[in-house]
Amino acid sequence: MSMTPPTPRRTSLEDAPRPRDLIRRLWREHVYQYWPIMAFAVVLMSIEGAAIGAFAWMVQPLFDELFSSGSMEGVAWVALTVGALFTIRATSGFFQRILMVGVGLKVVTGLQVRLVKHLLTLDMSFFQDNAPGALIERVRGDTGALQSLSSSVLVSLGRDTVTTISLLAVMLWTDWQWTLFALTGLPVLVLPLLAVQAFIRRTAVAARRAAAQLSTRLDEIFHGVQTIKLNRLEKSESGRYRETIRQFLRPSLKAQIGVAGNPAMIDIIAAAGFVAVLYFGGQDIIAGEKTVGEFMSFFTALGLLFEPLRRLSSLAGRVQAAGASLERVYELLDSEPTIVSPSAPRPLPSGDITFDNVHFAYGDAPVLRGLSFTAKEGETTALVGASGAGKTTVFAALTRLFDPQSGQIRIGDVAVNETRIETLRNTIAVVGQETALFDESILANIRMGDLDASDEAIAEAARNASVDEFADTLPDGLNSPVGPRGSSLSGGQRQRVAIARAMLKSAPILLLDEPTSALDAQSEKLVGAALDRLAQGRTTLVIAHRLSTIRAAHKILVMEAGRVIEEGTHDTLLAQGGAYARLHKMQISEDPDA
Repeated sequence: MSMTPPTPRRTSLEDAPRPRDLIRRLWREHVYQYWPIMAFAVVLMSIEGAAIGAFAWMVQPLFDELFSSGSMEGVAWVALTVGALFTIRATSGFFQRILMVGVGLKVVTGLQVRLVKHLLTLDMSFFQDNAPGALIERVRGDTGALQSLSSSVLVSLGRDTVTTISLLAVMLWTDWQWTLFALTGLPVLVLPLLAVQAFIRRTAVAARRAAAQLSTRLDEIFHGVQTIKLNRLEKSESGRYRETIRQFLRPSLKAQIGVAGNPAMIDIIAAAGFVAVLYFGGQDIIAGEKTVGEFMSFFTALGLLFEPLRRLSSLAGRVQAAGASLERVYELLDSEPTIVSPSAPRPLPSGDITFDNVHFAYGDAPVLRGLSFTAKEGETTALVGASGAGKTTVFAALTRLFDPQSGQIRIGDVAVNETRIETLRNTIAVVGQETALFDESILANIRMGDLDASDEAIAEAARNASVDEFADTLPDGLNSPVGPRGSSLSGGQRQRVAIARAMLKSAPILLLDEPTSALDAQSEKLVGAALDRLAQGRTTLVIAHRLSTIRAAHKILVMEAGRVIEEGTHDTLLAQGGAYARLHKMQISEDPDA
């Protein structure tokens, strides 16, 4: 068994997958399922693009057959035809945009759901290495940046390609030599455009990383707002956020410079093309080799051609930028958990909890150093010791939030890594010192102990945990919202909700991690009574700071530097006069009620 290795970081763009490979993967996994809708949208794009070419072609008869004759006969027919072309273009454009935007939203939201589902399978070490704000930016920011790839980019690719082809056809039909003169500068742009694409990719990657740092900073500010206010850190934190914004702006502006460079180069070539056509086309008209109508038709097509070319040239830049986000998304999706269920899991029996020579380290810092002990089934075993002794790590290892580097942890005669993770965690209920409540009702938070529980079972758990003592005073009772992170409730009330959740789960093993350490005397009394009811008949491991709360424990383990150095009952440990007795004496001198 081993910890999850840190997420690998690529050191250069050469090591990264190519954007086209990532786009193919996105197409295969998330976009292909919508191909019928997209095929219909492509037909509409083709109609929209072809309508522009048809309009440019209509210019020739408008000048040669109508205006030059000096008669209004036939103008109505041409006007109706042009009006119909633009009506068709508008209608097809409207519906294809709706279809493609809908596909884009479905692709992005589907990717977000897949990301969150996958992230929840990863090990705790992954979440230690990746800040919440950075993960939020990947789930929301990076996938949101992909919407242009799955909607507007595809729209531009379909519509503007057809528009370009239809306009080129009109130009070639009118005069192929004029067409060569007009477009002779385009090959010159190939190398500069490739250089711009590489620049956009580099800056886009840096911009997405800076955006993740920005989200991380915001997450820290909002979660630590109380500390900020109490320590008068408003100005300091505003300054740190301002500096993070600067770090975000620099690569973002550079990326936009690259994106803006594409159409600018197209405009320069367009100007040269117009000059060439005016010069050579004017000579042909004066010589009588071409009509004014042919020139105007060609000139209209040329004038309309460069707009779709500008959009198509910027398309590569948008693909590069989206590729940077797509790379980050698939880097997450390709992260694999290392703490997994075995291929042939064993059923988990009831029995004693045994730690047998367990070694565990966070990186290079050892925490458990050959830890061995047995917690008897149906009894309460307390863990005491100084901070950093490894008490909380015992709970993390038992529930397989982390796996030790060596040694074995068993329940009965089955090691915890020999059974399914779901089975293991279903047998364990945890009440910690920091209660995790969600921005739902009290009832919904209790129900998380058993999602299939009835309202009656939840109400009974609430009574047994003394939740009803305060819930009955609220306007909506158990249906009252607890607020973000349980902010609408006091510390003691949050703990009682957590105890009710554990009661509803009704697991045979109970882990209590200093659940009363931050409570006042009255709250501690209520919570303590609820915990006593919860522990009845269960194998209980409790981490205790106040030794007075564990006097009745069947066994007390004194931990130091990741090992058990003493064990026994409260009275026997006091009689030994060792580490436990010294700790008890120190607490008595600080607090006579301890």
